Amino acid sequence: MITRFAPSPTGPLHLGHAYSAMLAYDMAKAAGGRFLLRIEDIDQSRARSEWELQIYNDLHWLGITWETPVLRQSDRMTNYTDALKDLWSSNLIYPCTCSRSDIKSALGAPQEGVQLHGPDGLIYPGTCRNLPRPDQMPRDVTLRLDIRKAAERLGQLAFEETGRDAGHHTALASDVAKTSGDYVIARKDMGTSYHLAVVVDDAAQNVTDVIRGADIQDATYLHVILQKLLHLPTPAYHHHRLIRDEAGKRLAKRDDARAIAKYREEGATPADIRHMLGLPDSA
Repeated sequence: MITRFAPSPTGPLHLGHAYSAMLAYDMAKAAGGRFLLRIEDIDQSRARSEWELQIYNDLHWLGITWETPVLRQSDRMTNYTDALKDLWSSNLIYPCTCSRSDIKSALGAPQEGVQLHGPDGLIYPGTCRNLPRPDQMPRDVTLRLDIRKAAERLGQLAFEETGRDAGHHTALASDVAKTSGDYVIARKDMGTSYHLAVVVDDAAQNVTDVIRGADIQDATYLHVILQKLLHLPTPAYHHHRLIRDEAGKRLAKRDDARAIAKYREEGATPADIRHMLGLPDSA
């Protein structure tokens, strides 16, 4: 088993991050496997070196160790570009110049029963899908997957879930297309997207089991689609419960009161964090 923890260095790690990291670490350790750390810093406008350093410090304090060197996404842009070129040459992606306000306006007043939101936000209405496509893949522009073309090539999708709703999950790509729309494969200001980068990197690191929060569960089929189109393996997925505040709201990085560093400063121990999160004591 090979698991990974893949935080973004855009703020302090909180209890939700600690739960995900320790769960992935514990699962790999129990199976005699490997635990990897990946820094997901494709959003260079928000990533900060000081937050990356704090990630290392917090994880060390929690008793988590990992292999080195750490994979950093900002070092792998050529790998994402190569994947984009493969999709472009297969006529599966196209440039899009629509802003969020353009998409909202194009959707207009929805008919009753029409789904507006999918795993990637508002379901794109396809405004740029049929515009003339340049011969060469453009740079510094948003690129979207033509999910209808993709669905025609893929047929059935499948993945194994070992966390919430454990079991063998299947769906027709054509059904996923209806509820997802043409999702973003590369953002104008990043050169890639979360969906593309995470799929390429999980394959590059030979990750066998992806441990992540239930808030990303709906995006799994989007990742399976890319894995099949790029001829990459599909790992098993373990979507775990979310750590919430007293009001039931999912923790975010702005929740500094629940930052791991703050608990440490106040005298908590790693064992205290484990008990707080309902995790067994570390062996």
